[in-house]
Amino acid sequence: MKVAIKNKKGKNKEYKLIDSWEDVTLEKWIKLININDNDKSKEALETIALLSDIPKKLINQLGIQDVALILSKIAELQKKANSSLKKIIEINGKRYGFHPSLSDITLGEYADIEAFMKNDLEKNLANVMAVLYRPVIEEGENGFYTIESYDGNIDKRAEEMSKMSSEQVQSALVFFWIFVNSLLTTFELSLIRNMRETKQQLQPKTSQVNGIGSE
Repeated sequence: MKVAIKNKKGKNKEYKLIDSWEDVTLEKWIKLININDNDKSKEALETIALLSDIPKKLINQLGIQDVALILSKIAELQKKANSSLKKIIEINGKRYGFHPSLSDITLGEYADIEAFMKNDLEKNLANVMAVLYRPVIEEGENGFYTIESYDGNIDKRAEEMSKMSSEQVQSALVFFWIFVNSLLTTFELSLIRNMRETKQQLQPKTSQVNGIGSE
């Protein structure tokens, strides 16, 4: 998307603004999250600078109405963002697949994701994605695919994952957490049911004799 801005001589010059939310990489998204929203003028400056090629010096010289217009265009793009999970993504010519079956996720995979999320999620988003997305080793019909097994060596892959779009990251996190919450709820309900059944089995049975309960 192009935006035209007048220079001091009154001539218009075009600058590039993101075309869609897919253009916002994970690296940029984390920077956006960390912008101090207590300072609205600085928030506007940093947001526009991150999502366009307009120099900061020029942004500072823009009128309030122009700034508001650019921010409204950015907001529209964010609203149009596709929240559906991208099962296969391509980065630098290499295809990565989201875990094909979360119900088969290993304890080791889940433990690493949980550790990354507890220890500063923002800084570890690329690491989380590197666990959930792995190189595709086979693709078949009807969307079938298999990915590399998990070995815990994610540093190099995490660097690649930092190039994911924020849209892809958000949808993957939402999909993962919906699954986890559903699994935990099912597990808790099952555990409570088993505890109740065990408690009933342990309770002493009583028989009624002449209106008096006895063991």
